[in-house]
Amino acid sequence: MKILIVEDHPDMRELLCLILESLDYIPIIASHGKECLEKAITEKPQLILMDMMMPGMDGWEAAKTLRANPETKKIPILATTALFRPHELKTCLEAGCNDYIVKPFSVQNLRGKIRELLAAPIAEL
Repeated sequence: MKILIVEDHPDMRELLCLILESLDYIPIIASHGKECLEKAITEKPQLILMDMMMPGMDGWEAAKTLRANPETKKIPILATTALFRPHELKTCLEAGCNDYIVKPFSVQNLRGKIRELLAAPIAEL
């Protein structure tokens, strides 16, 4: 299964890539929101891990754009964010993310969130 990692920090991208490979997923990399939109269409990932705070097109705008596109609207999005206040996390969901995970997070927590989202019926997405 392909998972699109959208992350502007190279070290975090590499770490997420290594984690996903260790969990037997195929990581696809995008370093910003606009690249995410392109790769979501061409690569057709089963899940997107979306950093919310990126320069240019941020994760909120990218999530809204993905939801507005018939080709990408059903791809589950897991927000990966350093934001932790309830109102900030609520904005992730309002933008179209299905769930969020707060950085720093454990591999076990990430694995659990990924499994939950991949197992969710499409109707709930």
